[in-house]
Amino acid sequence: MSTFTEENVPGRYGPHATTEADPREVGRVRTEYSPAHDGDPDPGEIVWTWVPFEEHDGRGKDRPVLVVAREAAGTVLAVQLTSKRHDGDRDYVAIGSGPWDRSDRDSWVDVDRVLRLHEEGMRREACALDRGRFDLVRRRLHERYGWT
Repeated sequence: MSTFTEENVPGRYGPHATTEADPREVGRVRTEYSPAHDGDPDPGEIVWTWVPFEEHDGRGKDRPVLVVAREAAGTVLAVQLTSKRHDGDRDYVAIGSGPWDRSDRDSWVDVDRVLRLHEEGMRREACALDRGRFDLVRRRLHERYGWT
């Protein structure tokens, strides 16, 4: 079993680093629900990767993200999860709790920030989000960005 340190967390550095993607510049996006517990980041799954802080100052943290779409280049688009309460905030979708959080805290998906990640930048596959909660996120992405 691999041990990850602050310096070698997948997705943090190099050609497989997780980056922020401008959702209006990524072209046509077709979200899909196709989880497959196979070790790859698939749409509908919550996976763990390094996520840079919004300040773009080189800092960040290993956190769960929900994969929402595949890109032709082999990357996937994802939105980050947070356990910080965001009730009533249109940039966040409440998805409740699940096995991605060891403390069983409720989570929210930040639809305002889209991430691009590589299979090699994923630390681990946590679980598939159920179809109903995934569709809540999908609808909000459609409303916000016109994604299908």
